[in-house]
Amino acid sequence: MQPVTMYTGPYCPYCTMAKQFLKSQGITEITEIRVDKNPADFAEMQQITGQRSVPQIFIGDTHVGGFTDLYAMHQRGELKALLHGGDE
Repeated sequence: MQPVTMYTGPYCPYCTMAKQFLKSQGITEITEIRVDKNPADFAEMQQITGQRSVPQIFIGDTHVGGFTDLYAMHQRGELKALLHGGDE
């Protein structure tokens, strides 16, 4: 299983939905980086992704995007392969 990292913020419904959706897909561990607690993390997220909104989700080294991008990947049938690193 690929590691999942998510940049999140406070009071973020899309962050909550993304975490719940990933849990429903069998992901038990998510490395959560709260951008509101450390300005350097927010700056890093912006530099890596080119985005200012949260969540920003990474599966392994792949930047998925936000919740809607994650869900669209699931609907296209691409999420499981990414989560399992092509092992499935």
